[in-house]
Amino acid sequence: MKKSIANWGNYPVVESDEQFFSFTDQLNQLVKNNDEFIARGNGRCYGDASLAKKTISTLKYDNILSFDIQKGIFECQSGLTLDKILEVIVPKGWFLPVTPGTKFITVGGAVASDVHGKNHHIDGSFSNNIVDMDIALSSGEIISCSPVHNIDLFEATCGGMGLSGIITRVKFRLKKIETSFIKQKQVKAENLEEIISLFEKYNHYTYSVAWIDCLKKGENFGRSILILGEHATIDDLNEKQKKEPLQLPKKKQITFPFNLPSWVLNAFTVKAFNFLYYGKNFKKEINNVVSYEPFFYPLDAILHWNRGYGKNGFVQYQFVLPLEAKQGLIEILQRISDKGLGSFLAVLKVFGKQESIISFPKEGYTLALDFPVRKGLLEFLDELDKVVLQYGGRIYMSKDARMKPEILEGGYPELDKFKEIIKKYNPDGKIHSIQSDRLFLTSN
Repeated sequence: MKKSIANWGNYPVVESDEQFFSFTDQLNQLVKNNDEFIARGNGRCYGDASLAKKTISTLKYDNILSFDIQKGIFECQSGLTLDKILEVIVPKGWFLPVTPGTKFITVGGAVASDVHGKNHHIDGSFSNNIVDMDIALSSGEIISCSPVHNIDLFEATCGGMGLSGIITRVKFRLKKIETSFIKQKQVKAENLEEIISLFEKYNHYTYSVAWIDCLKKGENFGRSILILGEHATIDDLNEKQKKEPLQLPKKKQITFPFNLPSWVLNAFTVKAFNFLYYGKNFKKEINNVVSYEPFFYPLDAILHWNRGYGKNGFVQYQFVLPLEAKQGLIEILQRISDKGLGSFLAVLKVFGKQESIISFPKEGYTLALDFPVRKGLLEFLDELDKVVLQYGGRIYMSKDARMKPEILEGGYPELDKFKEIIKKYNPDGKIHSIQSDRLFLTSN
């Protein structure tokens, strides 16, 4: 059925023939009957990685296949979303090994983007926890792969934006927990230099993330709030919490009803938001115990929050720079501040070491920013791309909607190897997306 679709950034919007399947034989027929397609989950990547003239949705292919409660091994079809998994595993004393900032993504999407969380410096990305998985190739053949079997397919699929085939089944390891609560620490930093020193001071924490005011100038340039967390033990809970230590959070959701007018988002409103957000923490340090929901998924409480960026949509810009390239972080934030293009959501995290073909993380600092689509934005981001490369960094494909091929090539030294593997398993380029066409990843 043809319809207009977009991913979470609402940019770009394309016409696509979207098709669904519930059973393996249906998928086999779809693959054989279509001369081009890309797999698509819940559309929570931000750019155009899962957009094409023809898309095959995995959302109806969402069964749980097995759950070893003793060992914490979970197996499911690729269309299952993380929120559904959490409802099953948390009451049994398990948690996701790695989770991004939304629970509304599919497991297949988590693999295709090789998602990372607030714990990458400790636990790595999602692919570090995969036991094995199945991929439906462009020929219709389904192949299993793992870190020790069909290794090239495994490595090209983790972070490969769905170009190796349609991920159909994933088995992965979970993280053992004693409670469903998080022991949280929040520390205010007066500037960028202090927030970096705080990351280094608290690098033993499992979870860490910082919100940054990217418009503040002067001595408070880069002022931030560092948010740290550990899975709480029974002894960390109050008496009320101890009665149901593995309780699921109560569902409290509001809906953003419509797209905001574009004029609402400007330097003044971003500065006002930043002032209020930074000021909400009256103390230098706050320690408390909270449910996992507001810690990991604060924005999931607002359905369709992406409408807040207006009908033209927005671009999320995420890059990583090596640990030693702090000057690059300063230069990029200064350019954003000087341009007055501050982001409501400016999130800084630290990555640990990761060696992979195409996955985004590498040891260093990663910053994610949201920018409403408006005149001059794309040209400005082109300028930032050059700074990122200058300091040895790269851009996250899962958030990308506009990067140029040479920027991708400059940031991913094993890109040619990735292309060779894709050519092996997707020889005719049948599986491709708007993004892969733009970046010359699947062109013959």
